[in-house]
Amino acid sequence: MTKALLFLSVLSSVFAFAQEDLLKDIDTVQTSTDTSQPAFKALQIVTGQSTKLAAKKEWYMVVAHRFGDVSAGFKDFFGLDNASTKLGVIYGVTDAISLSLSRETNMKTFEGGIKYRLVKQNDSFPIDVVGYHVMGANTALDKDTYPHLRFSDRLSYLTQALISRRFSDKFSLQLTPSYVHKNLYEPTVEDKNQFLAGLGGRYKISKRISVNAEYFVNFDNHSFYKNPLSLGLDIETGGHIFQLLFTNSQINSDIGYLTNASGNWGKGHIFFGFNLYRVF
Repeated sequence: MTKALLFLSVLSSVFAFAQEDLLKDIDTVQTSTDTSQPAFKALQIVTGQSTKLAAKKEWYMVVAHRFGDVSAGFKDFFGLDNASTKLGVIYGVTDAISLSLSRETNMKTFEGGIKYRLVKQNDSFPIDVVGYHVMGANTALDKDTYPHLRFSDRLSYLTQALISRRFSDKFSLQLTPSYVHKNLYEPTVEDKNQFLAGLGGRYKISKRISVNAEYFVNFDNHSFYKNPLSLGLDIETGGHIFQLLFTNSQINSDIGYLTNASGNWGKGHIFFGFNLYRVF
């Protein structure tokens, strides 16, 4: 009995020390700045892309939803009567390269994209640099409106450099220079070639919640459309990243979001929506 009590006493002491060390490790992870971690938890900051990529052989299912203009009030039930949905999949070819395919109900747009890491932030290099290219096809165009319509007229292209820095466990910032080319465009409201610069950030307010924001300036001087401005909330729930957001663009395809934002924040013409990611 004495030997048993002695053994239990020693075992309890070892367990207590191990538990204390484990708690110290957890505290260290929570308070330190680990540059190996991604600057953003989700693949998008709000609607624009972030420098995070899908891991090798990971599949992501994406559901993005934008309701109608909330300023319509009860008439359209604060936008619930008029919604646009995007469904997509993303596959990590390697840890540094991923492919995506999506389809949005607004303008019936298909988009295919490739995202790849050029440089990763580490102790000796201060930023992440990721390239992102998209080709979109607007299948809503028809020959009744455009009698000489060709397939190439449906196509548009996006090229972006995603440049981010993880300043701390809580705060990350990203700069996104962008270029858009449209084969078919209306010259009275936009240019064929458009250059934009975006700034986005993330601030973590709890273990599983962060607030995000992004803004893009379109240097197309006579554009009829507005500069996209979006605010969001990231919620981490196991294998899900759930993003709630307000934006002045109902379109959530990459190209449409950047070049066809129609809402005006100053007049309350904004759209509520969400992004849902499920990884497999």
